Amino acid sequence: MLFSRFKRKTAPAQTFDRERLEPVIRSSICTGEKVAGFRDRETGRFTEVTLLRSEGDLAAFRRKYGITEDMPTIY
Repeated sequence: MLFSRFKRKTAPAQTFDRERLEPVIRSSICTGEKVAGFRDRETGRFTEVTLLRSEGDLAAFRRKYGITEDMPTIY
């Protein structure tokens, strides 16, 4: 097949340490800006991964990391 080499490949879900990291959404109280990332369960340190401008950004973040559970919002 001539076009088989041009198929779009789906990227496998990236992994993260589910025992140590918790996926959360951080929201600014002042501006309402939302960022998705991971919070370390031991230290509480937040690591930003992506800015959420729309529901599509959140869906892409969930798909990328294989997250199916609800994500808490921290302020």
